[in-house]
Amino acid sequence: MNKLLSLIVPVFNEEEVLPVSYARMSAAMQALTGYDYEIIYVNDGSRDGTMKQLRAIAKEHKEVRVISFSRNFGHQLAVTAGMDNARGDALIIIDADLQDPPEVIAELVKAWENGADIAYGKRLKREGETVFKKLTAFCYYRLLNAMSAYPIPLDTGDFRLLDKKVADVFLKMREHNRFLRGMSGWMGFDAVPVEYVRHERQAGKTKYTLKKMLRLAFDGILGFSYKPMSLALYAGAALGATGMLGLIALIIIAATIGCAPWLWAVDALVLINALTLAAIGVQGAYLNRIYDEVRGRPLYIAAETINLDR
Repeated sequence: MNKLLSLIVPVFNEEEVLPVSYARMSAAMQALTGYDYEIIYVNDGSRDGTMKQLRAIAKEHKEVRVISFSRNFGHQLAVTAGMDNARGDALIIIDADLQDPPEVIAELVKAWENGADIAYGKRLKREGETVFKKLTAFCYYRLLNAMSAYPIPLDTGDFRLLDKKVADVFLKMREHNRFLRGMSGWMGFDAVPVEYVRHERQAGKTKYTLKKMLRLAFDGILGFSYKPMSLALYAGAALGATGMLGLIALIIIAATIGCAPWLWAVDALVLINALTLAAIGVQGAYLNRIYDEVRGRPLYIAAETINLDR
């Protein structure tokens, strides 16, 4: 009996690229001999014709399964919904925009066949992206790796294959502010890179705005590192020591040539208040995450499903 592969594809306003995207993904899956497959599309609250196209594709191709959210819940929760409903012996996560080539799926599967629990795409080059995007991505991945308590490979996204046992562990972790590649690093399974060139988007515009990228970066750092809190403490200690040295210098200067001591006091007060507010802000961010978890709300709401009972 053939093993089953589950391809999970989150989509948000992708009507322009969806037809060619499905054709290439379907061809890539059919080229894998000895495997059955399913393609799980998760419509993350699209406001264009994406869902209409998905209904048509699912009607013609029974291996296609569709989950449609009641609103936009975000990429990471869309992937989670696909994982919740996947039946495969291995799960593959890929975006619909074709920047991650579906043809690389065969290499991920080969790495899995050779014993890897996780095979993740590692970007050698990013085509069609601005200098600003490349620079910010370069800095972000290195900052995240430095801040994280667990190793997160550089220059990787969510394009990856997960063995069923890895996916089962993922699904036991139900936190709302999810960062899948960080969760993958935390689990510590045998993970191997598959290098590839990331292509230019085939059609449409990127759905990862600067705001969403910053939110994802924030989730990655807060979800897998306590260092921001430690940095606030270290900064406070450093500023406190500087303030004490400044006070000593102020006393010496005042005793010799004279000056207005209150200027130093005001400056020190401003610095201390700024540090206090920064520390409170960091603590507030962590408390906000605790609040998200204790409310116990569902991670997402599916308004419509197609072929999930097959």
